Amino acid sequence: MNKIKISINNLSFKYANTFVFKDINVEFYENKINAIIGPSGAGKTTLLFTINRLWEEIKDCYCEGNVYINLNGKTFNINEKNIKISDIRKKIAMVFQIPNPLPMSIYDNLVFPLKICNIRDKSIISQKVQDVLVKTNLFSELKDRLHESALKLSTGQQQRLCIARALISDPEILLLDEPTSSLDEKNKLEIENLLKSLKNKITIILVSHFKEQVSRIADYKYILKDGKLTLLI
Repeated sequence: MNKIKISINNLSFKYANTFVFKDINVEFYENKINAIIGPSGAGKTTLLFTINRLWEEIKDCYCEGNVYINLNGKTFNINEKNIKISDIRKKIAMVFQIPNPLPMSIYDNLVFPLKICNIRDKSIISQKVQDVLVKTNLFSELKDRLHESALKLSTGQQQRLCIARALISDPEILLLDEPTSSLDEKNKLEIENLLKSLKNKITIILVSHFKEQVSRIADYKYILKDGKLTLLI
């Protein structure tokens, strides 16, 4: 039986005085790829932001409702005042539409989240770096280039590096906002295969405008349109 990983209840969001969506109710299941499609401007990215509270970094917006998430075996409402954002984001990673490697070496890009988590043991760090590079099919390509600037990588490599960076702190949920929109077909398929391999351990929520991609990899498909989120059968 599928376990509920995220339960969203009566969620509404508005910029200034304009609602983006209102009274959304949805459940996302554990270890599944949940894909969200919909027209531009419908609020797909904003919905992702409500799952890790990234919306709080945006001015003149308002969010109301409950987002219950099961992390480390415990379910809680991430919007409760006593919940630390840093604790949420360690377990809910996000990858954006445009690759955003930090202006530092490939190695330092990967180690950066571990420093935030206060992981200092060099042997642990080395193993985690190797593990995520293997997972993202980057190890053979980058093992001898780890101290080069990440900005020298191709766009496809940069995006896979960003996914590797998101994975290195062992998140339970991975949010992906159009992660293949700037990639060619080869790199797009590589990331699709990567996502399918990850879902055994991670719950994935994917925003995509590629219908073929959604058909290939999604376990559940939703459409966000006119402020409402609907499960597609």
